[in-house]
Amino acid sequence: MKKDVLFMQGAGQGAYEEDGELAASLQEALGTEYEIRYPKMPETNPEYRLWQAQIEKELAAFDSQAIVVGHSFGGSLLLKYLSEQTLKKPIGGIYIIAAPYWGAEDWDYDEYALREDVATQLPKEPHIVLYHSRDDEIVPFSHLAFYAETLPQATIREFEDRGHQFKNNLVEVAEDIKKGEQ
Repeated sequence: MKKDVLFMQGAGQGAYEEDGELAASLQEALGTEYEIRYPKMPETNPEYRLWQAQIEKELAAFDSQAIVVGHSFGGSLLLKYLSEQTLKKPIGGIYIIAAPYWGAEDWDYDEYALREDVATQLPKEPHIVLYHSRDDEIVPFSHLAFYAETLPQATIREFEDRGHQFKNNLVEVAEDIKKGEQ
């Protein structure tokens, strides 16, 4: 039976198409033992309640536990959702790429912000891995430090020259997912 992976895109005009390359890279690196679900999320006026409803719908569609991967805005909202909702099925791992930290300077949007107790409210069992590149031109690298402080149980992966789109290469994420499954 294939292992289920939910990949959440970033926000903004054209994000679904851009992040489609990331999802394809991840699928290729994971191989045929995994199946990626890549839903199209609302692109304009990204209200949390709309994304929340879509995330809930996607997770409910899986037969067993899902591995969740989120890029940028999608990663930040996955963390918010997983820390605020009661899950009906277990999560097999949480992998967040280049996510903005809502509450950082110039990124102060209460609608997207995590609860103060987020570290204790996330599912207990899965691996949590956070990825960010120093040369990210969209989300400042400093946001990774906020996540590291807020989520001490997370593994941090820093990169030098992958940009916001990680050069459309998620081989390291795939390796971490496979390690987390062992």
